[in-house]
Amino acid sequence: MLCVSLLFYAWGEGFFVFIMLITIAVNYFSGLLLERFAHRQSSKLVLFGTVTLNLGLLVAFKYTNFILDNLNVLLSLFNIESIELNPVHLPIGISFFTFQAITYVIDIYRDQSSAQKNPINMGLYIASFPQLIAGPIVRYHDIARQLVCRSVKVKDFGEGVERFTFGLGKKVLIADPMGIIVDQVFALTSQDLTTGVAWLGVVCLSLQVYFDFSGYSDMAIGLGRMFGFRFLENFNYPYISQSMQEFWRRWHISLSNWFRDYLYIPLGGNRSGSVRTYINLVTIFLFFGLWHGASWNFVLFGLYHGSFLVIERLRLINQSLKRLWLPLRVVYVNFIFIVGWPLFRTETIPDALTYWSAMFGFAGGGMKGHIAQYLDTEAKLIFILGVICSTPILPFMKKLRETIREKPERIALLRLYSVFEVTKMAALLFVLLASVMCLASGAYNPFVYFRF
Repeated sequence: MLCVSLLFYAWGEGFFVFIMLITIAVNYFSGLLLERFAHRQSSKLVLFGTVTLNLGLLVAFKYTNFILDNLNVLLSLFNIESIELNPVHLPIGISFFTFQAITYVIDIYRDQSSAQKNPINMGLYIASFPQLIAGPIVRYHDIARQLVCRSVKVKDFGEGVERFTFGLGKKVLIADPMGIIVDQVFALTSQDLTTGVAWLGVVCLSLQVYFDFSGYSDMAIGLGRMFGFRFLENFNYPYISQSMQEFWRRWHISLSNWFRDYLYIPLGGNRSGSVRTYINLVTIFLFFGLWHGASWNFVLFGLYHGSFLVIERLRLINQSLKRLWLPLRVVYVNFIFIVGWPLFRTETIPDALTYWSAMFGFAGGGMKGHIAQYLDTEAKLIFILGVICSTPILPFMKKLRETIREKPERIALLRLYSVFEVTKMAALLFVLLASVMCLASGAYNPFVYFRF
């Protein structure tokens, strides 16, 4: 698995596979040193040096151009010649495997796990191909035992195939068609963008990103299950959340947990009074935004969401929100999240401001400003399917199926269970064939997370 994982990464990134090998080697030996010098002052130096090196690699490849661009702006104010540097290549998935490497050394330092003595197992933890380029972020203490002791069962393999297939369908059959509409809408000039089309663009973007990222996570979890690994869930139907706090417990769970365990709690969490809690929340969401991309748009994207977590902790707001009718709480969360999407999708802050102005009625309204131009019959069906599948209807059907299976003594229920099984198999086959046909035809198939 390690050889295949490295080959998989090298196939897409070539020379930059050596960055991953360096990461594996450094953190492997650091883990051994941390265990040897446990509870000594020197262990803190090893931890500090290793985390600094990991973050240094991430900053060098992901943020160098961003830092230089902003530095050159400052230099220009003093008439100093700007620093020229060719764009630095961003190795795919570097944010994911760097964060996993950091969890490894911190877990050992905290005595939550033992150092991995086998370099192959250590390498597999960092480079495992199922979740290498698009997550979820796997914390070492969640998978340490599975690296050395796991079994591959027919039942698990079957469940893995099922999960992978539905994840592939999410990505290819829902996210990609929504992405076509998103690209068309966000390519419009301010003169052509109407209020209706602007809202269509951000709603479709909500579906695209959710089904793209949760689809990748499902494929990773499914592939892992085929090989005996049990990765934790990464999405839990966030669009049914009743508060922004709940939303971030359901959206990109592995990243939220990472920032909670390795940044928020070490900063003091909510243990040092309200003001310190608010500062900690804003701080982690600032880094959360930067993790998504190296631009001021992403900084503001993080601060935007962090501010609502602070606002919801204010007693008056918190109590008012709890008294609100449940459907309105869900509408509130989706409205807040949808309004923030222009910061994620546009390249510059002025572009985001222009898009917001169109969303709230200050639109040009040219010839390309009719929703019907972007929603044909097929797109409408996919849009409706996306809305339905973003609610927990599938878990409800699975729970109903399990309930029926537990009562086989009733013939009617047994027949209904058979209908469920046949329907599920037919749906799986359809999703697989349709996805493969779309991929084989060379249909639109973007990789949303190239920034990571």
